[in-house]
Amino acid sequence: MSLAGKSALVTGSTSGIGLGIARGLAKDGANIMLNGFGDAATIDAIRTELTVLGVKVQYDPADMTKPDQIKDIVAKTEAEFGSLDILVNNAGVQHVAPIESFPADRWEFIIALNLSSSFYTMQAAIPGMKSRKWGRIINIASAHGLVASPQKAAYVAAKHGLVGLTKVAAIELADFGVTANAICPGWVLTPLVEKQLADRAAKEKKTVAEVTHDFVAEKQPLAEFTTPEHIAGLVTFLCSDNARTITGAPLSIDGGWVAE
Repeated sequence: MSLAGKSALVTGSTSGIGLGIARGLAKDGANIMLNGFGDAATIDAIRTELTVLGVKVQYDPADMTKPDQIKDIVAKTEAEFGSLDILVNNAGVQHVAPIESFPADRWEFIIALNLSSSFYTMQAAIPGMKSRKWGRIINIASAHGLVASPQKAAYVAAKHGLVGLTKVAAIELADFGVTANAICPGWVLTPLVEKQLADRAAKEKKTVAEVTHDFVAEKQPLAEFTTPEHIAGLVTFLCSDNARTITGAPLSIDGGWVAE
């Protein structure tokens, strides 16, 4: 329970990577403000699951593309738990298209959710962290925050911007006991990806193992998926006292993707 007494807001935490991070932080003792969309019964089940760990758990469906709702969820977290100590900006979305035909509305939406939302959460959360002389800001970027791939203009631009924003925060907060880091995953095995791999295997008449290897090895020398649990482990380490001097770092967890 090394994070006992701390409270965390994890955006986009009703499924996938965000849910894995929320689980990891709760297991370490942190109270959790869940955020995201999804079936009400499923979200209630997640709250129950985490509460059993002995922590407080709340949920807010704030739309992370709306600055006013972002400000409100930060205020609600502080009101419910007494503080917001750990901010994990995870909410994100993807769209694939060449630059010349990339839909303008998709560009605006991806930049708003994948980049601007993190600016607004940080802007709202930083004053409290500074006043308490302790805080952890962890932005879930991507390997695409460090390198590019074709047809992902908005996503790559947003994730590169998120890495830069993280560095600025780290410099500004260096003397206040607050660290800011960016985690840059490669391919992550979420339930959605698992379904896509199964569908692809059926279509190509291959085993799931064969399809998985081919898919991951296209980018990563280590042909193995990262899991949400792996990312959660890195998040909880960054929240520990052992990581107190790690700040402003883009931390790759990508099977060697950006090493090539």
